[in-house]
Amino acid sequence: MHVDKAKILVIDDDQDVRRGLGIRLRANNYKVGFAEDAVTALMAIRREEPDLVILDLGLPGGGGFGVLEKLENLPAFSGVPVIVLTAREPDEAQERALASGAYAFFQKPADNDELLAAIDRALGGSS
Repeated sequence: MHVDKAKILVIDDDQDVRRGLGIRLRANNYKVGFAEDAVTALMAIRREEPDLVILDLGLPGGGGFGVLEKLENLPAFSGVPVIVLTAREPDEAQERALASGAYAFFQKPADNDELLAAIDRALGGSS
């Protein structure tokens, strides 16, 4: 069972990815916010106060690792789970992402059911 009305912030520079994730997340009763680069991501995190962040690593304006680092250093948001969803090779990025505080790592294109299950677990669900 999904947490009703949890807010998820999708940070990805690809409009198709943002749109597709938005549709899937709303269909599963999540509120969704968006940011398209590292600069607007931090503003959106402060404005939206998300319960969870889905983060691409290949972002203009500082990259996803920079966002992850800054998020971990913001006391109000250091407990917000971050799921990395990226096209980067997992060999080089997965270990660094998890060591930087990411809750989970997925390579694009991610399996919808696996991604939704990870979101549910990160938000304290039972799946």
